[in-house]
Amino acid sequence: MSNIHSQLEKLKSDGVNLTTAELLRYQQLAKLMNLTPKKVPQARLSGSYLTKHKGRGMEFDEARHYQPGDDIRAIDWRVTARTGKTHTKIYREERERPVFIFCDYLPSMGFGTKLLTKAVQAAHISSLISWSAAARGDKVGALVFNQNSHKEVKPLSRKKAVLHVCHELIALSQGTHEEQPNTARDQVAFSDACARARRLAKPGSLVYLVSDFQNMSTSAQQHLTHLTRHCEVRAIVVDDPFEHKLPETNALQSVNVSDGVVNQRWVLGDSKETLSYSEWREEQNTAITQTLKQMGIARFHVSSAYPLDEQLQSMQREKV
Repeated sequence: MSNIHSQLEKLKSDGVNLTTAELLRYQQLAKLMNLTPKKVPQARLSGSYLTKHKGRGMEFDEARHYQPGDDIRAIDWRVTARTGKTHTKIYREERERPVFIFCDYLPSMGFGTKLLTKAVQAAHISSLISWSAAARGDKVGALVFNQNSHKEVKPLSRKKAVLHVCHELIALSQGTHEEQPNTARDQVAFSDACARARRLAKPGSLVYLVSDFQNMSTSAQQHLTHLTRHCEVRAIVVDDPFEHKLPETNALQSVNVSDGVVNQRWVLGDSKETLSYSEWREEQNTAITQTLKQMGIARFHVSSAYPLDEQLQSMQREKV
């Protein structure tokens, strides 16, 4: 128990309620998150990223006098008509890629048995991604949602954008752990959020889906599949140890459990009960993994039971 207290103190968290301090902490840990695109640029002068958006990959910079050899398709006819002299448009290559964060605060995310609730860990992940993107000079946007409302943050650059994301993460997190899950309602909310993400994420963006994905539906899959056509999408699956197996006990212990609709009585310490639960959870987790794989979405798993930076550092050591 003392170890849990020391970890929470290090994280500047109580494990349930979000504070500004615990999200600002990740500014110093921005290098832990690798936002490098899957494909590398073909040339140093081609910009920082390869985008899935088909087109010039350029932004208008200025108009100048037409010079021999300029592409006549780039002539700025409005300026030409206004000045009486032929002008051509000059474009500069986009050297940034918007990073868009999809953060799930539905009731199932308010669950946690060891260190943090999944919602708090999701906020930590979202904060780290935001600080990492800002450190690279990328624009940061977000969609944070629960069963009742959602908050949209349009992609902006610099520290101000990250602070805006953190503000919305804190504002919408309040009360997340207090409401019971409702499968039908929460699946609709998750699907609606996917539809909004599909609309908000600009083509070529790097999209992070931070969720436990327990409310995935056919409708949500359709929206996410469409999103993958124009953006690079990565899923961070947040889970809790209890979602893999029941806790061990020295003696049989009867407990009441509920998903907000169905009430059941489980017996902890019973070998058959434990095996049945593990098989059920394995089936659920496998279904989530297979669904994301079918959509071509890269998957990463993060536990709510351990500090995020320790898990990322462990992953880096394993790759070496």
